[in-house]
Amino acid sequence: MKIINQILQNKLLLHIFYSVAAILVSVCLYRLIYIIFFKRFEGDKINNIAKNKAKTYIRLLKNIVRYTFVIVTVIVILRIFGVNVTSLVAGIGIAGAIIGLAIQDWLKDIIRGSSILSDNYFSVGDVVMYKEYEGKVISLGLKTTKIEELKTGNIISIANRNIDEIQVVSENVYLRIPMPYEVTVEDAEEAMNVIISKAKTVKGVKDCSYKGVAELADSSIKYMLLVKCNPAKKLQIIRNVNREILLGLKECNIQVPYNQIDVHNK
Repeated sequence: MKIINQILQNKLLLHIFYSVAAILVSVCLYRLIYIIFFKRFEGDKINNIAKNKAKTYIRLLKNIVRYTFVIVTVIVILRIFGVNVTSLVAGIGIAGAIIGLAIQDWLKDIIRGSSILSDNYFSVGDVVMYKEYEGKVISLGLKTTKIEELKTGNIISIANRNIDEIQVVSENVYLRIPMPYEVTVEDAEEAMNVIISKAKTVKGVKDCSYKGVAELADSSIKYMLLVKCNPAKKLQIIRNVNREILLGLKECNIQVPYNQIDVHNK
């Protein structure tokens, strides 16, 4: 009781006590909201409840709720210490333009992060290409987007203001299969049919089709093959398809041509 009376008589201690209480209440409310609305969507359960776009909405909404609680808690603490929040906001408004210039990149990230969903750029789980990197989107926040590179597994963080540089990778993979000029087009297309039948047996291949002559190269004719597969697993799938291509060519007695160099003597 004596300690409580000392706290009540000391305004500074009282303000600190109320501030700590406000923080605790804010944390408890956030945890309660997290458990009620977000906890059920975590882990493997999300795969049975919603698709990738729903994951993206949930992650972004969670970030918005977190920032909202932080801002409201700070305002409450300022009010506890007797700060006129209205006057403070008005004063901050004057310096806002100057501060805005300093944090314009940060604001661009937040604005872009909010527009990713409304404009449907991409969702968590999509495979995207950023510069020379190709990876799967694993996290989408208000400021950054994180992708896991397919080749190395490295995690790359991309500022949302650079969203224009990101391309969503489709499930279409085009392969050029070289055959010697000595092989007629008819024989080559029969070989392509054999290759297609073998490629369709590869696990993960959704569809496979012949798309015609792609290029008349120096030492070979290149025929186009379209393979449809999950972009996130395409590296291993294409390796397996390449194996079937070699087996198909061997079955049709067609050798993969080497690059040839013509040497002219004067």
